[in-house]
Amino acid sequence: MQIIVKTAGDDFASRMAQMFETVIHEGHGSLVLVFLIGVIFGGIIQYTRVDKFEKIAGFAMLKDTIVPKMLFLAIGLSSIGLYFMIEAGYAHYHVKPIMWGGLIIGGILFGTSMAIFGKCPGTGPVSIAEGRIDVLVGAIGGLLGGLVFTLYYDDIFKPIMGESAGKITLPSLFPGHEHMVVLIFGIVVTIVAILIPKKELFDEADLSKLPEDQRPDRQ
Repeated sequence: MQIIVKTAGDDFASRMAQMFETVIHEGHGSLVLVFLIGVIFGGIIQYTRVDKFEKIAGFAMLKDTIVPKMLFLAIGLSSIGLYFMIEAGYAHYHVKPIMWGGLIIGGILFGTSMAIFGKCPGTGPVSIAEGRIDVLVGAIGGLLGGLVFTLYYDDIFKPIMGESAGKITLPSLFPGHEHMVVLIFGIVVTIVAILIPKKELFDEADLSKLPEDQRPDRQ
């Protein structure tokens, strides 16, 4: 009789292998296309300067509105474009089930961490590429947190997340009017992005580039 002992390391290796297997079969396109999209995304982040601490932390303090303006505009336009691309068969997405415990607790932790750290998962890698050591340390902490979540998911985190409430989307709540709902939502969110007043919290490097008569402390 052969006795097989399964350790936590074996379970983690199995989960990692399954993750890579899933990604491989997602059909995201060629590596060149993915790389180009990443370059464009990083360029937009740097151009809008939302990778700076003052942008996200300032948003949390209601002193900077660049991040919400960018987010609302991106959500409004992409929600319309992506929906109709999916309808035409040019794209697809995987709706995740709603788990209220995970959403509420995870949302609070995520928002609090963003406000303290001044970064998000999208702007963090850009800052690391610019040589920000503090962000690199934060990213390592995030990876360790992901490791803990993976290893103890079944025993600790799964009960906290709660039962699945199903896969719900906004268009599915209005059967027969899906196209109109998406258009209205996208247009309204885009208008909100335009109407949000522009406020910026500058860092010392930004202020040094402005003429003295345009600096906030001189007005």
